[in-house]
Amino acid sequence: MEYICSTDEDDARRSHTHGSWVEDTEWLRNLLGAPNVGFAICDENLRYTFINQALAKMNGLPVEAHLGKTIEDMLGETAGQIVPWFRRVFSTGQTLEFQLTAELQSRNEVGYWTEHFFPIKDAQGRVKQVGAVVVELPEDVNSRMRRKEYTERLENLVQFSVSLMSTLDAKEVFSAVADFLKRMVAVDLASVALYDPESRTLRIHQLQSTFGAECKQCDSMPVTEAGCGASFLHGEMRIYRRDELGKVGFPCFGHLLSAGIQSVCFLPLITRRGAMGSLNLGSRDEVAFGDKDLAFLQQLAAQVALALENAESYREIKELTEKLNKEKLYLQDEVRSHRQFEGIIGESVALKRVLGQVRTVAPSNATVLVLGDTGTGKELIARSIHRLSSRNAANFIKLNCAAIPTGLLESELFGHEKGAFTGALTQKIGRLELADKGTLFLDEVGEIPLELQPKLLRVLQDQEFERLGGTRTIKVDIRLVAATNRDLAKSVSRREFRSDLFYRLHVFPIHMPTLRERSRDIPLLVRYFVQKFSKLMNKHIDTIPAEAMQALQAWIWPGNVRELENFIERSVILSQGSTLTVPLAELRSETELWQNDATLEGLEREHILRVLRETGGVIAGLQGAASRLGMKRTTLQSRMQKLGITREEYQN
Repeated sequence: MEYICSTDEDDARRSHTHGSWVEDTEWLRNLLGAPNVGFAICDENLRYTFINQALAKMNGLPVEAHLGKTIEDMLGETAGQIVPWFRRVFSTGQTLEFQLTAELQSRNEVGYWTEHFFPIKDAQGRVKQVGAVVVELPEDVNSRMRRKEYTERLENLVQFSVSLMSTLDAKEVFSAVADFLKRMVAVDLASVALYDPESRTLRIHQLQSTFGAECKQCDSMPVTEAGCGASFLHGEMRIYRRDELGKVGFPCFGHLLSAGIQSVCFLPLITRRGAMGSLNLGSRDEVAFGDKDLAFLQQLAAQVALALENAESYREIKELTEKLNKEKLYLQDEVRSHRQFEGIIGESVALKRVLGQVRTVAPSNATVLVLGDTGTGKELIARSIHRLSSRNAANFIKLNCAAIPTGLLESELFGHEKGAFTGALTQKIGRLELADKGTLFLDEVGEIPLELQPKLLRVLQDQEFERLGGTRTIKVDIRLVAATNRDLAKSVSRREFRSDLFYRLHVFPIHMPTLRERSRDIPLLVRYFVQKFSKLMNKHIDTIPAEAMQALQAWIWPGNVRELENFIERSVILSQGSTLTVPLAELRSETELWQNDATLEGLEREHILRVLRETGGVIAGLQGAASRLGMKRTTLQSRMQKLGITREEYQN
């Protein structure tokens, strides 16, 4: 019997910094799933609480026979050589490693094992269990030197596995694997190929090479054209020698031969989700990757696969967390916005007609275009459509296309990748992704610039897009509700709006009535706003003078419900007692101003027409009418629409 024993207090300390061993037990079980790697956990009474199939097979008894039994029950006399090491781990909390040569009572031949014991601590740092990693050495490892070499390899592999437990970034995994290969495996070329399901290619990440830089990401290759493709597709190890490299028709094999590579080994990276790629090794030695190396390399590939799977899971969780945090901030703002107007108030025929249309279209996924003057409640209608749809459990995301500069609108809508443009310091998730499975409301959709309209059309037709500066196609499931106060049909005729996008938006149009078209709703709205603002300002107003109500109903309200809301808020502020003080003089002065505005609008109309004729009908550009008038292109177009200026009036 010979023992090679060492302790490593640092390993035990590191095992506790990432959480207790108990928390990582499931991870370790998966990690040590190779057929010649045994794993067991024993409690303070040295009873088996867990044992894997591999160790049970080494002991010559089934798994069920071990559970609840002591080490003495299962190993007989050999237990006397092992129990002291278990007790030492319990008492010191240190990791122990040693080799064992023995003849088990359930087997007739002498066996050779290397054993690695480590403490499993509770939340208070007390050792409550001990874990054992047991590897049976091959029969041909008879000499002390061969066993020592094999043991050293295994010990390094176990330490490497433990270090990967806290590595949650794929690049760090690649770097750690590259360092390990340099120390433990005599290869001249090493890489990891990871499968990209969207492009159906294998992306090659170079780990080690005597011909170039390390850890450099190479171009991707189709699976059928990559030398490692067969290993990935069939989930099995493939080894090619020099003669085979020359016969197999992969272009990369020719490059390997010209670089002096005589043999290659492809090991599949298999996880619980299936194969994710391969570990690729190359050597100038034609007889590399012999039988004595294969078990070790397979264990290495299994641990690399698990580490990369953990890194990918961490990346997905991190992205989802960031997305949820952004959604939370956005939705908190939406809640505040929504509380400013809690419902649709009114009983007029015009409003009931609109609500009937909402009930009709809401259950479908059809695109809805809400048309109407500013302040008529287009956003409230969009929210009602969302609440009455099957998507009401998901997000309602809104974007005012007129409130965002043209240069930033694409980024806001589609998102952007880090470095997509100057100032893009981080990745940004666009409103389309936030609205996935829910409803996207585009207010003032008529203000979307022409160059951006084809991208929006693609989203409506194919439900997919790419972030600004990105190449990955992102699939979404959204329902679009758009709104505008512009006449989009006229914009199409003036070639200011794409006809195909207009027809895609104009699936189910809803026309919002102006407040003067639903004057019978004004008393209801006035009472609602008086109650709302009285409560906010801690006032008690229970009387609205009849004269004031009549004046409010007689006013034309060019700003519609929004104007009425602001006027009532001002009235509540002015009110000192229980009676609403309505500044009727403002309505009269506004009437006179509105009448004067009619004359001013006529003068403005003539001025704009004169400039348009002088520029030959050109609106945009340095020499265009908008520049000469000191306006933005979109502002001039909006004024032209409001003043009823047509192309025929300024073009010959």
